[in-house]
Amino acid sequence: MGVVPTHFCKLGGRLQKVSYNRRMPVRIDPEDAETKALLDFAGDFAGRLVLEIGCGDGRLTWRYAERAARVVAIDSDADEIKSAEENRPPHLRVEFKAVGLEAYHAPPGTFDTAILSWSL
Repeated sequence: MGVVPTHFCKLGGRLQKVSYNRRMPVRIDPEDAETKALLDFAGDFAGRLVLEIGCGDGRLTWRYAERAARVVAIDSDADEIKSAEENRPPHLRVEFKAVGLEAYHAPPGTFDTAILSWSL
């Protein structure tokens, strides 16, 4: 997938940047409201071992991974994982796996935090 096509459209009375993947439109979050909500809900990621379930192309992963000690990001869609790996900033400690939650196994206590966003 690589680069996600970006367009501008009027949403909520304002011109906003919108990206599209093959599944659904993805609205880019110019005010970082999604990141703020994640940090408000989950707290500080500093030093945490994080499991992200349904990471897709890493759109949310990049927003918190720099703070975490380590991130394992899983998604059942191998194409999305490939895109995430291709676009990963080199300094981030993220391990991507093309596997669904039902097939992923880790010993109890492996992670401090688990994130599911748009994954149900």
